[in-house]
Amino acid sequence: MATPKPPQQQQQRSLAPSPNPFKKPLLSLLLITIFCSLSYILGSYGNSSTVTLPQKQDHKLPQCLQLNFTTHNVLSPPLNFEPLHKIPLPQEPVKNLSFCSANFTNYLPCHDPHRERRFSVLRFSHRERHCPESDEKVRCLIPRPKGYKKPFPWPQSRDFAWFKNVPFKRLAQYKKAQNWVRLEGDKLVFPGGGTSFPKGVKGYIEEINKVLPLKSGKIRTVLDVGCGVASFGAFLMDFNILTLSMAPRDVHEAQVQFALERGIPAMLGVLSTYRLPFPSRSFDMAHCSRCLVRWTQYGLHLLEIDRVLRPGGYWVLSGPPINWRFNYEGWQREPKDLENEQMTLEDLARRLCWKKIAERGPFAVWQKPTNHLHCTQMIKTWKSPQFCTTPDPDAGWYKQMHLCITPLPIVKDTREVSGGALENWPKRLNAVPPRVKSGTKEGISIKSFNEDNQLWRRRVSYYGVILKSLSDGKYRNIMDMNAGLGGFATAMDKYPVWVMNAIPSDAKTNTLGVVYERGLIGTYMNWCEAFSTYPRTYDLVHAYGVFSMYMDKCDFLDILLEIYRILRPQGAVIIRDHVDVVMKLKGITDQMRWNGQVLHTENGPFQAEKILLVDNSED
Repeated sequence: MATPKPPQQQQQRSLAPSPNPFKKPLLSLLLITIFCSLSYILGSYGNSSTVTLPQKQDHKLPQCLQLNFTTHNVLSPPLNFEPLHKIPLPQEPVKNLSFCSANFTNYLPCHDPHRERRFSVLRFSHRERHCPESDEKVRCLIPRPKGYKKPFPWPQSRDFAWFKNVPFKRLAQYKKAQNWVRLEGDKLVFPGGGTSFPKGVKGYIEEINKVLPLKSGKIRTVLDVGCGVASFGAFLMDFNILTLSMAPRDVHEAQVQFALERGIPAMLGVLSTYRLPFPSRSFDMAHCSRCLVRWTQYGLHLLEIDRVLRPGGYWVLSGPPINWRFNYEGWQREPKDLENEQMTLEDLARRLCWKKIAERGPFAVWQKPTNHLHCTQMIKTWKSPQFCTTPDPDAGWYKQMHLCITPLPIVKDTREVSGGALENWPKRLNAVPPRVKSGTKEGISIKSFNEDNQLWRRRVSYYGVILKSLSDGKYRNIMDMNAGLGGFATAMDKYPVWVMNAIPSDAKTNTLGVVYERGLIGTYMNWCEAFSTYPRTYDLVHAYGVFSMYMDKCDFLDILLEIYRILRPQGAVIIRDHVDVVMKLKGITDQMRWNGQVLHTENGPFQAEKILLVDNSED
């Protein structure tokens, strides 16, 4: 007979823990199998394929529990999100999308010569943007010209282009003696000549380099007004200087199209009645070489150059009336008229408080003051134009010019640079811009600026995975339709590309000034209208949140047709937006004969943001 346990020992046994079922091997294996099966089902949502990025793995866990980065398999069936999301999208159904007739091959919606006839030629206002109303818009696919070929890759494109791509002979014939462009067989050749470049553009720039610090990194952004075929901007790239070349559509046919075909930043534009579509204090230098702007006739145009010039920036002018004593016969002008014109020009520059620092051969150079402390008193003495009282000097979208000087930000000391000094290039690209550092941009801090940089580095790295041709040198001209702080363009700096950073004109926060302070270029834009460029001028178009922004403002189809117009035939499009928007766009792009694919972002399948990728690079 067993001896009874003491009461205290019986109580201790009753309080002892129950056996752990997870220590049983069979039960543990069953639970892990169930968990891994669920993980596999969720991970394969949308038929995702696994791409493992370099990261530290936890080898103590089963393989199914280790974290991998997933991206959509480009060969898998399209993702279907329609039953899961219900955002109303008030867009008209798309039907019968076809190609326009052949006479629309070089169609410019907002610079159409037929529309220009409705507007006054006074101050060249007919050359400004005049966009069609909604009921006048062309809703068809702009065809490529017969014989179109893939453009030469950069840097060969700086010197050559296929004639069939830009089939215009007028410049080659009209400017034959000045070597702007030559037609040799089936190619256009750009030898670097120009009206004011008798020794070629290289020699011209070398002369400027003797006066200005082109190699120092101090000059990074340049505006070339009346750019011709943009040879000036092309050869400034040898100094790591980024030039935005600008010219109107005029009798010198397709100047801007030639520039973009060469892989040089350019857009249609003219100094007329509206401000240029740039913020104040944008460019380190502005240049005019026989640009046909009437600087002394209205006064407004030099005031506008002053607005967009950075404090301490330079204005370079060659052509009439500079060096008139030696050139008046070639210009077929009277010496006295040219002398009076130069005196008027010198007086205008002095009233702007500009300092003339050189007149050397064919050009003269003026420098804008770094602040307006002294200028305030000088303006009163000289009875110069008063300072503008309009509240926003950065406004540049359909804003009338006024006969006033755009005031620089207030400083306390004459040695200070208004608005803040900039780093030299390339440090400027990643340095905190003065507009951010000063806290003048609501909602943008130094911390958020740095976080934005990191965010876009990750995103662009992911774009390199889904768009494999990104690193192959197939892209040169890139459009960012909603550039924000310029993070996308900054992350793209490792590739041989340039980016046109467009900031929607009605964006909640105007960040284009920040973009320019980073040493990048861009413009204001309303994407309910057409961009100021020729067809087939961009290799890659990036649209982040654009369609959500314009959802209640204009039809998605019109924006997509504009992307189609400006995209080169072998180009690519990355649209990044909410999944409902992306799926709506996918239906339209299918009607446009684009082979678009819906992909997850770098954040994986459980984020509402998706990517619509159109890659025509193999077509």
